[in-house]
Amino acid sequence: MSAPAGWYSQPDGRQRYWDGELWTEHFAPGVQPVTTTAVAQKNWFLRHKAITAIGAVLLVGMFSSIANGSDTKSTTTASVADSVATSAVDKAAADKAVADKAAGQVAADEAAHQATVDKAAADKAAADKAAAAKAAAAKTAAAKPPAAGTALAAVARLTVKGRAPKTDYTRAQFGQAWYDTDHNGCDTRNDILRRDLRSRQMKNACKVMAGTLAPDPYTGTSIRFVYGGASEVDIDHIVALSDAWQKGAARWAAGKRLALANDPLNLLAVDASTNRSKGDGDTATWLPPNKAYRCTYVARQVAVKGKYGVWVTAAERDAMTRVLRTCPSMPLPGLGSASTLAAVPRAAQPAPAPAPAPVPAPPASVYYANCDAVRAASAAPIHRGDPGYASKLDRDGDGIGCE
Repeated sequence: MSAPAGWYSQPDGRQRYWDGELWTEHFAPGVQPVTTTAVAQKNWFLRHKAITAIGAVLLVGMFSSIANGSDTKSTTTASVADSVATSAVDKAAADKAVADKAAGQVAADEAAHQATVDKAAADKAAADKAAAAKAAAAKTAAAKPPAAGTALAAVARLTVKGRAPKTDYTRAQFGQAWYDTDHNGCDTRNDILRRDLRSRQMKNACKVMAGTLAPDPYTGTSIRFVYGGASEVDIDHIVALSDAWQKGAARWAAGKRLALANDPLNLLAVDASTNRSKGDGDTATWLPPNKAYRCTYVARQVAVKGKYGVWVTAAERDAMTRVLRTCPSMPLPGLGSASTLAAVPRAAQPAPAPAPAPVPAPPASVYYANCDAVRAASAAPIHRGDPGYASKLDRDGDGIGCE
């Protein structure tokens, strides 16, 4: 403090003296002044005592902490040990559970595999039994003669021969395409379109402009026909004309071939692309993709071949029999009213040779006195055998007189 030495009065009446370094206080008369040094010493003692007490407390706390730390460490160590032991027990239990689950899965897999094997064996046994039953039924059906009036019975009446060469076959051998053989005023193609299409749109009583084949017998699908557009509908010859040519038709009269080509029994509106894949195949080489129609298709072939006397190969007969045995009650289609011999149109017939001009009858008696008479009658030269010929007119005897 920088105050000058001297006495200083306090508000409470006390006097304090400052000598430049220490304060001296006079509390009351007769009381020994107390210097700030003594007060400071007293204050130091009190502080020291307090610090000592605080130190003791802190020391006690430290030892207590050490002791507690030791206990905590022991407790922690024990807890860690307990935790490790618990974890080991838990891991062992978990490992056992995993092992048990794996063993259970293996057992389940083995059971499932065995069930699959058993099912496969049962399915095979059932399939073998069904196949045996089917074979037995087929054998029984083969041994049993087919019922009269069925297509299967009609197969046995077809002539069986080898296929002849296709030599000289052309479509023209079967006459004018779609010729009106029934003379109803409509060509055969439109007759079949009217018969087989549904929801038809007509130009007149004959010409079909549009319609739906529902369903197409060869594929089982519906096909829309529109005249003049890309053709999706063909008129198929169930017995192909080329096939018929190789199995007898090459020797037929033109009228019989024309009848086969236009007989409604042998014609069917079908999907164009499927028909073209058939070509001239017979039952042994081609069947409709639509399996539900195969019996009907083969029955129609049997009917057509029976009606016209077209023979079959052995392979074809066997194929017909195999198909029709799946439907032994399939009736033979009616042969229809179309004749097996059509009237060939005049344009298709060769023109008859002209009749030779008649030879005029010679006069009853012709006589020429000499060659002048022959020339006067414009008969020179005159040949042997001509009326009025005489040897006297043929001086050189070469058969020609009055040369």
